[in-house]
Amino acid sequence: MPLDPEALLHFPIPDIRQTVTPATSVLYALSVGMGCAPMNPAALDFVDQHRVLKAMPSMAVVLGHPGFWLANPATGVDALRLVHGEQSIVWHAPLPTSGEVTGRTRVTGLVDKGPGKGALLYSEKILTDEHETLLATTTSTIFLRGDGGFGGATGPIRQAPPAPSGTPDHTVDLPTRPDQALYYRLNGDDNPLHADPARAEKAGFPRPILHGLCTLGVVTHALLRARCNYDPGRLAALSLRFSAPVFPGETIRTEIWSSGSFRARVVERDIIVVNNGLADIT
Repeated sequence: MPLDPEALLHFPIPDIRQTVTPATSVLYALSVGMGCAPMNPAALDFVDQHRVLKAMPSMAVVLGHPGFWLANPATGVDALRLVHGEQSIVWHAPLPTSGEVTGRTRVTGLVDKGPGKGALLYSEKILTDEHETLLATTTSTIFLRGDGGFGGATGPIRQAPPAPSGTPDHTVDLPTRPDQALYYRLNGDDNPLHADPARAEKAGFPRPILHGLCTLGVVTHALLRARCNYDPGRLAALSLRFSAPVFPGETIRTEIWSSGSFRARVVERDIIVVNNGLADIT
């Protein structure tokens, strides 16, 4: 049955109020691989609660996260076949390592690419603290691979920044662990595509894939290392496009240009997994 675009555009996604603790912050940082190099003392500021703890800026995507709400049958979405297409974050204030935060998520657009071509779902999350201070704005594009042809609007389609070209100024290789998706699920995204081999096979993948937002966290780590001297306050905004899945256990090589452009590839398969990346670094 075709999805109902009006119902999806106005789907009541609940606000999520969350208590952040140092353990929350450390779990997120570990789940995206921070601390993977034991002789890197700068990374300890994100994973050792006995230090003056820093929050990974990419944690904005999981704080106040409404969970896998598109799995609700009332959305009309074929949840088995959706994938994360694009993500952007704008930071307005430092993320807390303790305190209360609230995420308010809404659908902002829906594009019908036609029968057999899928659809694009645009959403936005506003993240605030207990004083209603704006912390971050995140926007997502979800590719609904099984839901095109419902008779909806065919645009507008958001345009990504141009893909980088030439020789990067910085290259950072970071490993992922074979069990990394299982750890990342503890942040609130429990889509079985990332854990259950049978569900992954039904979705067209040979084995469970890493969350796109976990890949984003790995790339954020690379940006912090190469361009920010591990100072999260220097990262003002970023946007990227997911171009291929990462399998847990693969090595992600982030290629970064001084202009702020970046992309990432999996070393073992030499395939670009993140493209059209752009970071605003102060």
